[in-house]
Amino acid sequence: MATFSKTDPPAQSPSRTRIFGRIRLGALLAMTVLLVVCAVFSWVTRDAMVQLQFLRKQGGVGVKKALVDLSPWETAQALAPLAVSAEEIEYAHNAARLADHEVDQAFASALRMARLQAEHRVLTGDALALSQKVAQLQQLVKQDQALVASFAPKAAPDAKSGAAQGTDSANQDDLEIAKAQLGLESDELAEAQSDLERASGDNSSQIQGELAAHEATMKKFDSEVAGDGQVAVLSEKRHGTLSARIKAWFSQRSRYQLLQQALQQTHADIAMLTGEHKDLEAKANASKVTAVGQTGDRAAALANLKERSVERQILSILDDRIQTEQQLATIYSKWSAQVMLQHRIVFHMMLQSAMLIVVVGLCMSLGDALVRHLMSRPSLDRRQAQTLRSILQLSVQILGAGIILLIVFGSPQQVPTILGLATAALTIALQDFILAFLGWFVLVGKNGIHVGDAVEINDVSGEVSEVGLFSTTLLETGDATGKGQLTGRRISLLNSFAIRGKYFNFSTSGQWLWDEITVSIPASADFHALTERISQEVSAETKENAALAELDWKRGRKGLSEIPLSAEPLLSMRPTSGGIEVAIRYVARATDRFEVRNRLNQRLIDLLHQPVDEATKTSEAGAAH
Repeated sequence: MATFSKTDPPAQSPSRTRIFGRIRLGALLAMTVLLVVCAVFSWVTRDAMVQLQFLRKQGGVGVKKALVDLSPWETAQALAPLAVSAEEIEYAHNAARLADHEVDQAFASALRMARLQAEHRVLTGDALALSQKVAQLQQLVKQDQALVASFAPKAAPDAKSGAAQGTDSANQDDLEIAKAQLGLESDELAEAQSDLERASGDNSSQIQGELAAHEATMKKFDSEVAGDGQVAVLSEKRHGTLSARIKAWFSQRSRYQLLQQALQQTHADIAMLTGEHKDLEAKANASKVTAVGQTGDRAAALANLKERSVERQILSILDDRIQTEQQLATIYSKWSAQVMLQHRIVFHMMLQSAMLIVVVGLCMSLGDALVRHLMSRPSLDRRQAQTLRSILQLSVQILGAGIILLIVFGSPQQVPTILGLATAALTIALQDFILAFLGWFVLVGKNGIHVGDAVEINDVSGEVSEVGLFSTTLLETGDATGKGQLTGRRISLLNSFAIRGKYFNFSTSGQWLWDEITVSIPASADFHALTERISQEVSAETKENAALAELDWKRGRKGLSEIPLSAEPLLSMRPTSGGIEVAIRYVARATDRFEVRNRLNQRLIDLLHQPVDEATKTSEAGAAH
């Protein structure tokens, strides 16, 4: 016999199950790294959402810089779609009008400055050669125009001779040739002028193109401009839910920040234009002093007067642009104030929604306390009171949660879709109850079960005490091979077992079932003789039941195939360590199977304790009887 000392080490405990396997741990680490990378890049690019669209265009890669500053117009154009209320829309219209006027003045100033610079530009190298080529081509174009004019048809009398008609035909050919030559040289002149502008740095043509593009954009903007909206108070009251008000609050905050950026840019433009005005005014005053010293040179004085005239025109345009920018800054300031007013209105409505939620929460607490107080009375049964209390508390909580959801999100807009989804969810959640209700129709049918029947449902045996619409109640008993006595427990089963489960009814017509008992025969006994005697005893005891069962089975098989039926007892043997075990299966009524089993057990016990000869005589006498 093995012994164990107190110092023996304890048995090794089983290894703990790992929460994360290798694959899951790798996936978790990969997602964590990806989250960190996304957060870093989101922080690096955080300024992408706080700048206006036109500000992001400036300094971008591959973006061609315009010669004329269009930022006032681009700012007004970018802010116009953000207008919500009638006041904001009016400010947006005024800002767009002032910005368009300021940009037009900027184009006028740029054109005058470009022409002024072209007059004082000294051409050298390729630019000088192109200038001479342009002069030659201009002279050739003038000559071609004169030649075309000389070949033009003139008025003549109605009657013409053949020679005159021939002369007119020749002149017509010469005219076509002259026109073709004029067109060719005009194209060469236009190309040479473009080359000269690029070589000399003259930007007049590019400025004209940008002006045409801006006018086209302005016409498109005027055609798509939105109409008047509601005043601020009415406009913000359309946000009836807390979620919509929170969204509007953040939208107004973002809009206010954009307006502040536009205001800052407008002040920067004012400072820049003021600096340009001072520089140009100082230059004009210096030119005036120079002109006083050149009174003897008439040509130089005339050129100086023209230059000073252009400079004064540009100064006047700059004054107008500065005044326009100041008005634009005033518009943006008023617009920002209007947005802040809406911000306060929405914040006030958010506080009202929060107050309603708090009131609903208080009502839920008071309702719960009221339910507890009412259910504390001893007039109701304890279990009934507990059930009713749970139902009422749950009802109060569901009602309060529904009201809070309505305050936060409002009533559903797409009712058919929501009803369809709710119906599908309820069908999935209540499928057991639906199947139980349908199973009730099966159970109350011809082959169903009724109160008092002995049944076995999903391996649970018992006597039916109630068949309801949704559930069947059993008084539990032992299984078919056990004692079959009531255990005192009531078991309720959903009727869905009639559709997707299984059940056996032992209380239908005939009420027959196969029962089984086992007998152990020692190895020293004459098991052939004992087996024969056991078979005779069982046959004698169950002969009457077997005959009645065969008749009932034959009556129930009308219209079915004629398979032989037998209710005779069946014996099966198998060897064991102590001898042979004999299993006897026989037919008995479900209602008296336990009495039949007890009688058989008693007869088999008496049989096993009798001598062989006496037992044989007893068996023969019983069989003869």
